[in-house]
Amino acid sequence: MDAAFTAEQDEMRRTLREILGKRCGPDEVKTAARTDAGHDPELWQQLSRQLGLPGLAIAEEYGGVGCTPADLALACEETGRVLLPSPLLATAALAAPLIGALGTAAQRAALLPALAAGELTAALAVPGPALATALALTGENTPGDWAGGGRAGGVQARPGADGWRLYGEVAQVLDGHSAGLLLVAAHTGGFARARTLLFLVRGDAPGLVRDRQATLDETRPQGRIQLRDVQAELLGEGEGEGEGHDTGEAGPLPALAATGLFAATVLAAEAVGAAGQALARTVDHVRRREQFGRPIGSFQAVKHRLADLYVQVQAARSAAYYAAWDPEQGPLALAQALEALRTTSGEAIQLHGGIGFTWEHDAHLYFKRAAADELLFGPVHRLRAHAARRAGLFAAAVPATSDPSATPQKAAV
Repeated sequence: MDAAFTAEQDEMRRTLREILGKRCGPDEVKTAARTDAGHDPELWQQLSRQLGLPGLAIAEEYGGVGCTPADLALACEETGRVLLPSPLLATAALAAPLIGALGTAAQRAALLPALAAGELTAALAVPGPALATALALTGENTPGDWAGGGRAGGVQARPGADGWRLYGEVAQVLDGHSAGLLLVAAHTGGFARARTLLFLVRGDAPGLVRDRQATLDETRPQGRIQLRDVQAELLGEGEGEGEGHDTGEAGPLPALAATGLFAATVLAAEAVGAAGQALARTVDHVRRREQFGRPIGSFQAVKHRLADLYVQVQAARSAAYYAAWDPEQGPLALAQALEALRTTSGEAIQLHGGIGFTWEHDAHLYFKRAAADELLFGPVHRLRAHAARRAGLFAAAVPATSDPSATPQKAAV
């Protein structure tokens, strides 16, 4: 493993940091997050044209840059530093990988170039607060009950003369209020033989009603979508025999799980960037803030707290970089990063003193991001518990037999 960044990656980081440093101060971030779109469209287009940000992990044949997951993770570390409100996560880390994995040749050719160029944004709509389960981050997604269906609600899909029609509601969709394309998880086959599939819905489809929801973290805008007899296209369905991807009986669930690993890697890097910046701002504050005639950062107790935070952030950064090389470690890296962000942002509020406890202070932006990301993709203890189950750490040894030559066996609990 070569952990060193290439010259191109260092240049991308430097350029992105320079652009965001000029355009994404705390006031600019708040202003962009409070617009109808939830982000700055002009900045989004600049990042798309100048750096190809949404197309970093999209193949070159579809107009993308064709980079590795490490490049997108590195970019997201920089966007995390400033808490950039943008459709990057929903579009590049959730929707684009699913279209690339499940879409037909025609669907990929029609959608991926527009996503890579930043001309089209997309969002993944999963019924209920079950995004982490759908992506197999906090539990297995194979039962499919996270999508509702039958008497459990969710979104229903029914075939008709003009294609598929969708009915139902999804309450928490990242960028769902503004995305030009929705990937909707819906149940087909009725209650007895229900099966979860993914459908493509255009943002201007008749019968689609959506509105922005009030959220804890306004830099992570979410929308509620209602599907009232909406026409949809099955993701992966081809017009000719043999066209498209054969997903088998499991449907899109394996692809959702693979996308979860990729998204966890990207999110871990983003959380590390936010934690590192929260710590840097706190260190700058304690250097300038004086108490009893000396900077408060000179007191031993403050030094010890900051040293502990530094170690935790650096450990999370190492985990995130390793996950960028091996996405299978994404969920564990995400747990480490979210914990580091939660701890660092909480300590930042305390070390800023009385002003830090005011709701309007910038330190709360990082604290809200930590809390909101855990609600969407965690919590930390469930991320770790599921990773431990997958690794077989919860296995118990079978009692030894009387035969000393017998090979010890293990049985899963």
